[in-house]
Amino acid sequence: MSIPNILLKGCDTTLTRVLVIEDDPIIGEMLTLYLTEENFDVQRVETARDGKQALDTFQPDILLLDLMLPDASGTELCAEFRQLTAIPIIVISMKPSVTVRIQAISYGADDFLVKPFSMQELKVRMEAVLRRTLNMTPGAKAVAYLQPHDPHQSASSPGSGLTLDLERRTIVLDGEHIETTFSEYEIMKLFYQHPNRVFSREELINAVRGIDSFINDRAIDVHVTNLRRKLERNPKEPQYIKTVWGVGYKFMNP
Repeated sequence: MSIPNILLKGCDTTLTRVLVIEDDPIIGEMLTLYLTEENFDVQRVETARDGKQALDTFQPDILLLDLMLPDASGTELCAEFRQLTAIPIIVISMKPSVTVRIQAISYGADDFLVKPFSMQELKVRMEAVLRRTLNMTPGAKAVAYLQPHDPHQSASSPGSGLTLDLERRTIVLDGEHIETTFSEYEIMKLFYQHPNRVFSREELINAVRGIDSFINDRAIDVHVTNLRRKLERNPKEPQYIKTVWGVGYKFMNP
């Protein structure tokens, strides 16, 4: 994936590619015109099927996804596209329900905007989630496995225990790659870099989304629950991600 252009001021690089999946002609045209004027390379399609094809042909850096399309609808769309790509996904939807927002984020979306929304706010949110992808640059890929920053803990080998694979953006547990959503991976990376440190839910919100993006305590709890299901032998008695009652969570790598 190319380094997002908006993150490299003054550098000569390719434009950030934005795939817009939106069937409303007025909103779709507004998004295309605005983002093009803001120096993005934009491709717009109107169906989920065309969107999935564009992931391969256009190879976008970020995806703007409407949840109501002619050939598919609902928050399950987030899960479908998350299975196909690791790029940031921002949902744009007419549905203001908090339940829908939480479901979309739980299924793999990285942010959620309710129509109508400010184009300037959209750009800021896009910049926020794109900043999280900097570790996917070639320089970062050179470090295949990330070891915890703990001077009292010896580095484990990639084939044992729990490590992170930066290139594939996966968690490696006992040699097996565990696929995660974008947000689950970011939370786990923060935990893994700071073992035994207690993080409040607010700290996790700011680390994953940025202060201006939509997410709440409940969404953080959902992400942690999903991580436990993927990593723990017994999610009800977690060994890796511990709850610190009244504060938040901490990661322990036995």
